[in-house]
Amino acid sequence: MTDVTDGAAADGAVTDEVAAGGTATGRGAADRAAADEVVGDRGAADEVVGDRGAADEVVAGPAREAPSYRVWALPGMPEVTAGDDLAKLIASVSPELVDGDVLLVTSKIVSKAEGRVIAADDREEAIDAETVRVVARRGTLRIVENRQGLVMAAAGVDASNTPSGTVLLLPEDPDASARRIRSGLRDTLGVDVGVVVTDTFGRPWRAGLTDVAIGAAGVRVLDDLRGGTDAHGNPLSATVVATADELAAAGDLVKGKATGLPVAVVRGLPHVVAGDEEPGARALVRDAADDMFRLGTSEAVREAVTQRRTVREFTDEPVDPGAVRRAVAAALTAPAPHHTTPWRFVLLESAESRVRLLDAMRDAWIADLRRDGRSEEAIAKRVRRGDVLRNAPYLAVPCLVMDGSHHYGDPRRDTAEREMFVVAAGAGVQNFLVALAGERLGSAWVSSTMFCRDVVREVLDLPAHWDPLGAVAIGRAAGEPRERGARVAAEFVAVR
Repeated sequence: MTDVTDGAAADGAVTDEVAAGGTATGRGAADRAAADEVVGDRGAADEVVGDRGAADEVVAGPAREAPSYRVWALPGMPEVTAGDDLAKLIASVSPELVDGDVLLVTSKIVSKAEGRVIAADDREEAIDAETVRVVARRGTLRIVENRQGLVMAAAGVDASNTPSGTVLLLPEDPDASARRIRSGLRDTLGVDVGVVVTDTFGRPWRAGLTDVAIGAAGVRVLDDLRGGTDAHGNPLSATVVATADELAAAGDLVKGKATGLPVAVVRGLPHVVAGDEEPGARALVRDAADDMFRLGTSEAVREAVTQRRTVREFTDEPVDPGAVRRAVAAALTAPAPHHTTPWRFVLLESAESRVRLLDAMRDAWIADLRRDGRSEEAIAKRVRRGDVLRNAPYLAVPCLVMDGSHHYGDPRRDTAEREMFVVAAGAGVQNFLVALAGERLGSAWVSSTMFCRDVVREVLDLPAHWDPLGAVAIGRAAGEPRERGARVAAEFVAVR
């Protein structure tokens, strides 16, 4: 007898007794633990009997009365070729299917039946053709979003279990494939079963591979428990269970990766089988707006730089001061001369401070324009350009400080020294803007404070050696930015 606590059996702590055909039973907390009974040999018709009780303790012995399920692989499936009717093939080797069963079908045989084997001397070219977006790249390994919307290695293009010189693509529409199999089994055997098309995925943060659902029909792919309570009465506010993925992983325990058993059956969970109105496995794909890990690390850095756009219209949504301070922290990592930090950021978090500064800057601007001989109409038009700052819910004023600079007594070198500090301050501001974009905040860097530095220093009570370098309007963008015009990098490069 083996006691297993705190999930310690998760990585294969199955006793010799169980592996040889013994039993494991479980009891306990909620409907979702798994003390699984493993019966049989992983060769022919393998079977796993799972107890859906939920205990931390697993005790070998007779099965107790508790929710349970069985999963077994179907032996005897022939080699699948283009044009085969998978429903009829499955029915021929498993005529005993009953209502409420769930079929777990490996995507490879679906692809073969649908003629998704293509000639390809270079697998990389096939991956290119199936890729919509590169998520991460390390050497030749690519994690990409493919045409089916799935994020996976190599776009799901497989060069195994297929003749040399060919590759296997995923089913074009895995949900439609699952619907056809479900409908075919209904017509052939008169049974109402669920169908899950599975494929093997790696997972962020976890080593190893597991099967997940890429297509489904007649299965409740998600079990939304939000609004309920746990065993202690605590509200469940974020619990949505990926039932179809759990079923796919259970099937993989008996199908294996190289045993020639591409179809498994789960019995005993009729509540997961539903009607044709269920959305399919596409519902398991997280929307881009909700995806906190949409890119790999280096890809995210590059994307953040290009996602920095000038935003001129903002919503009224308040800006999180913590997000701005995190952007300031990013600014501090910019390169600077002589081990200095030649920038400061003045954060205008109150409406009163913003209005006071902008009113004083407007008055100074109007005075300059009148000295230039501009008409009142022209002046009013020019001043309206400042509305981007006035309408933003948050302002920051970056300032240059020359602390630590060298003085040479030579105009040429002293000018170069200042320019060096100005360039460094610009790098700091760029970091600041990019980090704001990473916080999903829009920004607009406007130069106006540079034209009235004395006014800005007086209004904001700044030290005399702080030189304002414009102002940054910050907020949530009111709309999508316009497409950035394409530029060819080679046109901006000189090679010597």
